[in-house]
Amino acid sequence: MESLTSRMQAVQSPIIPVVGELIKNSPGTISLGQGVVFYNPPHEAIEFLAKFLAEPANNLYKSVEGIPPLLTALAGKLQAFNGIEINGENCIVVTAGSNMGFMNAILAITNPGDEIILNTPYYFNHEMAIAMAGCRAVLVATDENYQLRKEAIAQAITPKTRAVVTISPNNPTGVVYSEAALRQVNQICATHSIYHISDEAYEYFTYNGVKHISPGSFGNSSEYTISLYSFSKAYGFASWRIGYMVIPQHLLVAVKKVQDTILICPPVISQYAALGALQAKEDYLKSHIEAIAQVRQLVLDSLNRLQGLCSIIPANGAFYFFLKVHTQMDAFELVKQLIQEHKVAVIPGTTFGIDDGCYLRVAYGALQKETAKEGIERLVQGLETIVRS
Repeated sequence: MESLTSRMQAVQSPIIPVVGELIKNSPGTISLGQGVVFYNPPHEAIEFLAKFLAEPANNLYKSVEGIPPLLTALAGKLQAFNGIEINGENCIVVTAGSNMGFMNAILAITNPGDEIILNTPYYFNHEMAIAMAGCRAVLVATDENYQLRKEAIAQAITPKTRAVVTISPNNPTGVVYSEAALRQVNQICATHSIYHISDEAYEYFTYNGVKHISPGSFGNSSEYTISLYSFSKAYGFASWRIGYMVIPQHLLVAVKKVQDTILICPPVISQYAALGALQAKEDYLKSHIEAIAQVRQLVLDSLNRLQGLCSIIPANGAFYFFLKVHTQMDAFELVKQLIQEHKVAVIPGTTFGIDDGCYLRVAYGALQKETAKEGIERLVQGLETIVRS
């Protein structure tokens, strides 16, 4: 049978499984690739599974937008941590991860052929979702420190633009955008009657006194700001698939149509686990993020040995560094050599929309200190060997 063509041919293949296959074929490789944390969900999340099991009707479909106790708990968290009040102008929708929230948003606000502005380097799943929806990603380069360029964003807007996407703390660069920069994006979106999609999956991961800012907390922003959140990172929930979105009330009907079609309702057992996670003591997040901060400093100290070979931009968020390697090598070829010859894996910058030069994303959240130390040592030695040869 002839292979059928579809819109999916225009969508890039996910890089994580590709690199995963290379790792599998090179046993003993330490991965600085996938963006996950090293720790497990809090015990309160596991305890709440008993509450799920105790309710016989929990095998049935539940509300499309999430179970009421979780929606209530999330409203409290949003008010306390993000400064976002849930009122008649906005609402919460629980999703199967924040990637699903992004897809929900794109399908709810666009028609095929519409444009979404992504700041580069972008998060690859965002670009993929836009392509799947039959829309076009308009790429706007960030500055030399991976910070937003508001004039360039404004100039990229056309009659087909439906949204500007920001990610802070950022994947893949780890930078955190200032309140002033995010306010400027909000103002641009308000002026042009388009949406600001704010991906805040790494909201808790900030360092050196830097504070996370939620654009949805700015006055009069409820009408055009879509905020995306995740349990995957802060609560070690990667496989549980729970995220949530805060959307303008006028988008609820459209988002529910998308979610009901694709998912019906978020997995209820995972919603109970999320409700339990929100009961965890403050020390749960604090202690784990402090441990990651220590690994971050170890990684940064090692990478600083590559001055002259790589450019390392300061990054005070998430658990990534985005290196520019001073070489003419193709980024993916460099990644393959690092895995096959030096047993360390990173992600090529081409995956994040950067084709001009050789860039690598280094992820450090998944490793405890000793493993991270060994992994980063392999990366430094590998880059010195390969690039200087």
